[in-house]
Amino acid sequence: MPDHDPLYPEATREIAELRTRLAPGPAEAFRAFSRSVFADGAIDVRTKQLIAVAVAHVTQCPYCIRGHTASALRHGAKPEEIMEAIWVAAEMRAGGSYAHSALALDTIAHAHPEKQGGTTV
Repeated sequence: MPDHDPLYPEATREIAELRTRLAPGPAEAFRAFSRSVFADGAIDVRTKQLIAVAVAHVTQCPYCIRGHTASALRHGAKPEEIMEAIWVAAEMRAGGSYAHSALALDTIAHAHPEKQGGTTV
């Protein structure tokens, strides 16, 4: 047991029930939406859960990471597939930073055209 408070409270039935009690309509609408999204369709449930694991790492939701990893395993995903999905997420997150560097470079070029040989990006 850690000697400090956890960063995130444990996901409990009590918290879930409180969410529903405080806003029953949106809570049920969200559950229905989630059931619909994660149902078998053009993409099978296992693949949807692998996608969810990757997205959960990009959004950095610890509850989603645990829940969707467990669900991916229950739906037949192998640990190696889960880790590859996480690597895809890591590359996409890094790729976004790399691609968006064009904004900083464009700003630099406009502020200091002499640094860019007089041209803008």
